[in-house]
Amino acid sequence: MSIGIWQIAIVVILVVLLFGRGKISSLMGDVAKGIKSFKKGMASDITDEPEPKNISEDNQDSKDKE
Repeated sequence: MSIGIWQIAIVVILVVLLFGRGKISSLMGDVAKGIKSFKKGMASDITDEPEPKNISEDNQDSKDKE
């Protein structure tokens, strides 16, 4: 059983009737903004982040102070 053009058309018509054109277009705009911000975040340079600490060195320092 494959999905035909009529089934797709009926689903599209039902979605438009339920949500309206304005709601769907605003939702798609929000999705596009989310994708753009995700791509921008992925493109940022990783070297901007501070160097991770070595936890074992911190534990040894605290033992030396005692």
